[in-house]
Amino acid sequence: MIIAIDGPSASGKGTIGRAVAERLGYHYLDTGALYRMVGLQVMRQGLDPTDEAACASIAAALQPSHFKDEELRGELVGGFASKVAVLPAVRIALLKLQRDFAGQEPGAVLDGRDIGTVICPDADFKFYITASVEARSQRRHLEAPGIPLPTIRAEIEARDFRDATRATAPLKPAHDAVVIDTSEMGIEEAVGRVMGLVGKR
Repeated sequence: MIIAIDGPSASGKGTIGRAVAERLGYHYLDTGALYRMVGLQVMRQGLDPTDEAACASIAAALQPSHFKDEELRGELVGGFASKVAVLPAVRIALLKLQRDFAGQEPGAVLDGRDIGTVICPDADFKFYITASVEARSQRRHLEAPGIPLPTIRAEIEARDFRDATRATAPLKPAHDAVVIDTSEMGIEEAVGRVMGLVGKR
């Protein structure tokens, strides 16, 4: 069983994905973390995030177990991740890793921005989790209250634009995805919506 969960930043897809995987006893992969790992390495090495060859080389040699979750947080790393994620060679380098993960028994939940459209187009279930820019900005502001809300909103809007307009694997719902808007929805309600549909099978 493969469950694909896509959506923009701060929509709640990661929290929902983890909860669903835990309840089903499935493997869970936050694919956005892979791009954050590449972005972090690019940042640490002082490389240009638009240098496709250099970024792809880092992606091809990526060892996810070498990173700590706390290292991947923050809008700065997220910004680098968004920039390297538009590079076709980087996406190709990470493709096999993601598909291999999805093939594990008894099942896997993957969240990202192109799981249902590119990584696992034949996933058993596809969900697209979204929310208004206002709601997503408020969520990020709660996580980082020291950053002005207008700054967070501008960063989210810029990332949305990059993700939606990139030539390779742009952010969009799969044609057969179930769209869930979490703007006015709590996590338990959102998880319940997903579990209700998955549970029928």
